[in-house]
Amino acid sequence: MPDGSTPRAAIYAAAKRFETVGVPDPVNDAALLMAHVTGRPALTLRLDTKTALSGRQLAEYEALCAQRCERVPLQWLLGTQPFCGHLFEVSPQALIPRPETELLVERALAVREAFPLPRVLDLCTGSGCIACSFALGAPDMTVEACDLSEGALALARRNAAALGARVAFYQGDLFEAVRERSYGCVISNPPYIPASEIACLQAEVRSEPVLALDGGEDGLDFYRRIAQEAPAYLARGGALLMEIGSSQGRAVAALLTEAGFSGVCIRPDLAGLDRIAEAWLK
Repeated sequence: MPDGSTPRAAIYAAAKRFETVGVPDPVNDAALLMAHVTGRPALTLRLDTKTALSGRQLAEYEALCAQRCERVPLQWLLGTQPFCGHLFEVSPQALIPRPETELLVERALAVREAFPLPRVLDLCTGSGCIACSFALGAPDMTVEACDLSEGALALARRNAAALGARVAFYQGDLFEAVRERSYGCVISNPPYIPASEIACLQAEVRSEPVLALDGGEDGLDFYRRIAQEAPAYLARGGALLMEIGSSQGRAVAALLTEAGFSGVCIRPDLAGLDRIAEAWLK
């Protein structure tokens, strides 16, 4: 990219490079990276044919574009990802927050008045996006979260501190870190990709921690464990809310029913695909 390039010229040159390596939304990504470098709105930059970018800006932009060509996730390059109206720090230590996961938080907030205890647990918290967003939306609730990964927990703690979310974090394998506690609701977005399918995922997703993706041979390992273990930690009348894969609704519903839950239902996302499993402890 020569000195004197305008934002529009640099963006569309980068977009062509991204397209050749299979980046899914090349123009959008190129514009967002330019916005990150310049501090200006992406749409404005896509139309700017007059401003001359400095050598420093071009060098920084080129370095980011080179990484994007290697399919480094855009969110890691930007350093943040919006979720439930809040901006979360992201890193290779945890799964990048997804828009569909916002539905899990929205459902938990919608039914919180029915929780028998004002204490909520987020299992497999990752970046802390679920726990922090729920805590900010329900400041009257006590929110706790746990994860097996120390790196993910460090990230989650930074997010909670930056957002002013009151969340207590614990390290351990599922409920291992919170023994002897009781909750009005357990929320989780556990790993649910079948192990054999991970190699076929989009390149960016394959960059994310395998620990946050691998749900075992059929993708249901964590649902089996949570369905069996959650009743010991839920107060009577408590809720279990989990994100699920789009083809896992029937299987997860059966696991929850077999474990003795009532009111089991599978809620769709905006595309009509299975996305949330909801169940209540009798």
